[in-house]
Amino acid sequence: MGILDFLVSFAIMASIYAIFSMGLNVHWGYTGLLNFGIAGFFAVGAYTSALFTSKMPTGALATYVKQAFGFNMPFLLGVLFAAIFAGIIAVLIGLLTLRLSEGYLAISAIGIAETIRIFFNNERWLANGAQGLIGIKRPLVDLIPPAFYNYVYLLIVVIFLLLIYFALQRGIRSPWGRVLRAIREDEVMAAADGKNVFFFKLQSLALGAMIMGIAGALYAHYSAAIQPSVFEPLFGTFIIWTMLTVGGTGNNKGAILGAFIVWALWSWTTFLILKVVPPSFQTRAPYIRYVIIGVLLVIFTAARPKGIIGEERQVSRF
Repeated sequence: MGILDFLVSFAIMASIYAIFSMGLNVHWGYTGLLNFGIAGFFAVGAYTSALFTSKMPTGALATYVKQAFGFNMPFLLGVLFAAIFAGIIAVLIGLLTLRLSEGYLAISAIGIAETIRIFFNNERWLANGAQGLIGIKRPLVDLIPPAFYNYVYLLIVVIFLLLIYFALQRGIRSPWGRVLRAIREDEVMAAADGKNVFFFKLQSLALGAMIMGIAGALYAHYSAAIQPSVFEPLFGTFIIWTMLTVGGTGNNKGAILGAFIVWALWSWTTFLILKVVPPSFQTRAPYIRYVIIGVLLVIFTAARPKGIIGEERQVSRF
């Protein structure tokens, strides 16, 4: 049962990261938007859903936990608001940055994501500052025995994963999706064909961010506690880039596969390393996985730049 519980927990986190990876695939894989600010949308989604679904602290707890509001909304409404707020933030960012070249867009996205994280870290009145929020509502928790809860939550996450996957597949094979690919390949030609390149980029940025907001909300309700340190660039951005690069850009199946492969390496290598390295080195052993992930990214970038699966060349049933 211990192994099975571990596998279920692994599958939940891998599925959540697969949703992040599909959101990034909308940005980079289909539209060519170089977004290094995933952690910002991650944070907005997680905090929005946590605040909307939680109650305001009362009594002694109010002394230690500060938050601006808590509406005690149902889980699904929290996820919906997470997507909406992430999309709004993306539109505001897009209006400022999408006319910049790729390099400037990437740098701006990193800066904005760090600004969001630092804002949540320093403004204690909003979401308890560096201590973060605890006791975040978990859906159906009162109806399910604790021993079986993770199994049910895995089902919930997989349902979200499948719904997003099939919706994206349908959208990418539509005329709208073909415009995104045209913009990725040649913006000038797409504009010459009469397409509003900026407006389509803005749509892509908002849609990908909304998907990332949903994933952030699912993470918050699974962990039941969040704090700003979770949304640092390594954990909140670059590991997701590795997942998409390994699995295959421009292919949602690849995005999902890459998430499971990289999260397996991230989750399991620490246990394996501790069995191999000498005791005197074990305090540093967990950091070896950073090297492993980095080496994996370099290998795939050099040997298989399109990833394990690669892009589907057929873009419509016609």
